[in-house]
Order: sequence, then C-alpha cells, then structure tokens
Amino acid sequence: MTKKTSLQVVSLGCSKNLVDSEKILGQLSPGKFSIQEAGRGDADIVIINTCGFIHDAREESIDTILQYIQLKNEGKHEKVIVCGCLSQRYMQELKNEIPEVDAWFGVAATHDLYAYLNEPYHETLHNRHLTTPNHYAYLKIAEGCDRTCSFCAIPIIRGPYQSASINNLVAEARLLAGKGVKELLLVAQDLSYYGFDLSKKPMLTALLEALADIRGIEWIRLHYAYPNNFPESVLEMMAGNPKICNYLDIPLQHINDDILRSMRRGHSRQQTINFLEKVRRLVPGIALRTTLMVGYPGETEEAFQELYDFVETTRFDRLGVFTYSPEEGTRAFELGDPVTAAVKNRREEKIMSLQAGISFDINQARVGKTFRVIIDRKDGEYLVGRTEYDSPEVDNEVLIAPQNGPEPGQFADVLITGAEEFDLYGKLLT
Repeated sequence: MTKKTSLQVVSLGCSKNLVDSEKILGQLSPGKFSIQEAGRGDADIVIINTCGFIHDAREESIDTILQYIQLKNEGKHEKVIVCGCLSQRYMQELKNEIPEVDAWFGVAATHDLYAYLNEPYHETLHNRHLTTPNHYAYLKIAEGCDRTCSFCAIPIIRGPYQSASINNLVAEARLLAGKGVKELLLVAQDLSYYGFDLSKKPMLTALLEALADIRGIEWIRLHYAYPNNFPESVLEMMAGNPKICNYLDIPLQHINDDILRSMRRGHSRQQTINFLEKVRRLVPGIALRTTLMVGYPGETEEAFQELYDFVETTRFDRLGVFTYSPEEGTRAFELGDPVTAAVKNRREEKIMSLQAGISFDINQARVGKTFRVIIDRKDGEYLVGRTEYDSPEVDNEVLIAPQNGPEPGQFADVLITGAEEFDLYGKLLT
C-alpha cells in the first residue's frame, strides 16, 4: 500500500480564517492524505494559514512561519506552505525574506494550492474537516467587504463583498449538521450587508429562515454585524424564533463623532445610541457584544472619556478592546500614529477594568435563575458549558459540578448558583 502523506493546517487569526482552513482540509483525498491535528510536530506537510489584519497578527504569523521552517530544517517536516491574508498582502517581500518556504498562496488561490498538492479542486464541494468541537461550527456567509473604514485593510486583502448563495450555505450547513453540529456561528466581515451584492436588498432574514429549518441545528448565533442598515426583520425573527440566539456581536469601534467621521464609519453617536435602543426594545434581554478601538489618531483624552462614559452607561454584556495599529494602504495610515503605546494600553486597561465590573453585576443578576446550557467540554472537576448569551472562546462560561449528566454537545437545564466577573457556576436540574 502507498504510504499516506501526513498533513496539518495551522490556522491563525479570526474564525473566518478557520473556516478557510477547515475547507482546505475537507477536500483532501482520504486515501492519499492523513490529517494531523495542529500541535503535533511530525507532519510531512504543514500549511500555515496566516493573518495579516494588524501588527500583532502579522508578527504572530511571521514567528509561526519561522518556527516551522526551523522544524523543517531539523527534519521534522518535508514541506512548509504558507497561505492566507499575510501571504496575500506581502507575498513578494516574504518570498525574498523567507526563501525556505516551499510555496506561497494568496487568499483566493485555493485552486492553485490544490494543484500544488496534486489534488482535484471542487469549488461546489462544501465538505469541511472540523477543528472545533463537533457540536458547533462557524459558517462564513460572505467574503470581503465594501465598507471604507479608514483603519481597516480587509478590503485591500480580501477584496469586495461577495455573498455566498443561500443554497450553498444551506448545503454546507446540512453537511455540518450531519457531522453533529448543533450550533452555527454566522461570520462575515459585515453580516448586515449580506445579500445586497446579489439582489440589491437584504437577505439575512431569508438565510436565517432557511438555516433554522435544518434538522439538528438548534442554535444560530450572529457575529460581526454593522450598525448601518441592519435588517429590523432579523431582530423580529430573533425575538420570535428560539433557534436564533438572543445575541448580537456588533463592533462599534468608537462613539465620539469626530473619531467616527475620521474612521469613515458612516454613523454618528446618536444613530448608534438609537440603534442599540431599538435592538434592546425589539429583543428584550438580548446579549450585546461589541469591540472598541482606542488610540486612533486624534483620540484626545476628552474623546476617550466620552467612549468610557458610553461603555459605563450602555452596559454591554460582552466587550473587547484593541489598540489602534496603523495599516499601510489605509486612509488612516496617512494620519500617523500620534497616540503613544503607553497611552493606548492605559486606555485599553481602563475600559476593560470597567467592563469587568459590568460583567460581574450582570452575572450576579443571573444567580438563582435557570438557563439552557450547551456543554462544551469536561475540564477537571467541572463540566463547562455556555448559555445562548455566550459565544465560544470569547465569552462567559458556565462551570457545572459533574454528575451523571450530559456529554459535550448535549444541552442541559442549569441553575446558576454563583458568579464571578467572567464565569458562572451552576448545578444540573434533573
């Protein structure tokens, strides 16, 4: 028998990248390749799917490439292949600086990657090799972005917005459900725009209706929406359909009008506040997650204080902060980087400290209440799960003292008995 070639994909960056990695693995011929989980050090071929979004991500990608080149030089791997965002954006420079890499491919070069591996490529094949736990998976509903945010390099790297068809997404979701997936996490650079490039009208509600009809899918979660033109019908469906989690991840970036204008966000402070009030009115009890940026050029202490006060008043359920990173080719790059790293870090820490207290208060209010929880894993003396108000890896978890109860991937009713800043404690109800 011919020896199989062992191969692993190291996926860096966001969940959208992870979907790409799973699709690369999903089309490999099982008679020719054996897939190794990331972390093992003896695969014949390593494919590194890189991120190039911000400075820290680029550094991580380059460090990872150099790490695997060293392992290759030590005889641990035969080939190291690099693809993804960093490769797309800086391919020629990287080829010159790291010639030991065997092949480089951009974000839209999957066909070429498969040709390099002597594998057929089927553009309409939706199979994926899941690297998440089998009960949840990310579903990327669109590629690229048409927004012109001044700080963002995604349109440069990924190109214009391209919605996947509802038929293709449903076919992919059915395959995922067949693998045991119960929770779909919808991702795109901008969920709000889904369908406009296909039919000049929003199609997110129609997609959700089609996905909710799939047998086996019990939760559908929305990530990375944009506040402009978010379909109100989605909020109405969220309030009325138990499969659509009462959860919305909507990165707002800032609240100061001058900063928002410079960022080219297309919405004002008051429009943002009006939108959030509408969301909470139409979906009572919804968990809102946002991402904010501090240290953008021109962010004065007064502008930062306005952002801080906004967080304190709005009381987001989930919140992340990152510091501004100047990106070549973007409009904001021309503004320089006048806010020092020390000031950026101080502002980040100040908002995250505020958010920790808000999260603690929200969690304390859940003590004594019962929630439906999906079990993600067993960890020491606990079962670890999540409510519909929490997304994997980035949000709160529920720690449950073990009993003869559910396995990972199963749902359970859990009474919350205690709470910390970012964890809940509970017991199973029989």
